[in-house]
Amino acid sequence: MLTIDLNCDMGEGMPHDAEIMPYISSANIACGYHAGDEEIMKRTVELALQYNVAIGAHPGFADKENFGRKEMFLKKEKYHALITEQLSLIKNITDALGAKLHHVKPHGALYNMAAADKILAKIIVHAIKEFDENLVLYGLSGSHLIEEAKTAQLKTASEAFADRTYRDDGKLTPRHQSNALIKDENKVIRQVLQMVKEKTVTSVNKNTIPIVAETICLHSDGAHPVEFARLIHQTLHNEGLIIKAQ
Repeated sequence: MLTIDLNCDMGEGMPHDAEIMPYISSANIACGYHAGDEEIMKRTVELALQYNVAIGAHPGFADKENFGRKEMFLKKEKYHALITEQLSLIKNITDALGAKLHHVKPHGALYNMAAADKILAKIIVHAIKEFDENLVLYGLSGSHLIEEAKTAQLKTASEAFADRTYRDDGKLTPRHQSNALIKDENKVIRQVLQMVKEKTVTSVNKNTIPIVAETICLHSDGAHPVEFARLIHQTLHNEGLIIKAQ
């Protein structure tokens, strides 16, 4: 039977985390650098425990002004420290609450840069593995992040996006473009089912391209985040898929 993980970026100050949590299997929790703070992290971990949702770190650039979505170019050791510091922050909280840290998903510009940059991907992978070799790396399907993690024998979950459009090369359409987001719920459902069941996605140019979708990202900052999460969860359940973390 097919299984699929539904993940959502949380602890970022959005108002719907508690409502979305029942419909997902993995939560990527901001570690205070691009969004959130210690108290928000604690509350989000408690929510995840309540709903038996896998707890992940969501480290990003230390840039709350731009929500971690602006590229920052740092020395190699600074990237390494950026990951390690944020993993330590959330692990202190999970340890205190008797929870287990399950995965790591870089955020925003850091995620996109590492997806396209082999050297940065390797730095992030090594930082994660040095911190805890049992953590799962969530990364863009077909990206350098996934490739480098596999090379380092780190567990991976190839991520696809429910409400983002794709280019012909399998990369996400940049957010600044008007067609980057899918706002129609029927189109979101069609894309999710295509990615999960057919292992393909239709690009903005109407080309069918292969994709590995082991975890589907739902966004908590979209136009209708709770409704989308509920609908996707129910649709996949009705299709006979088991929704669980990787």
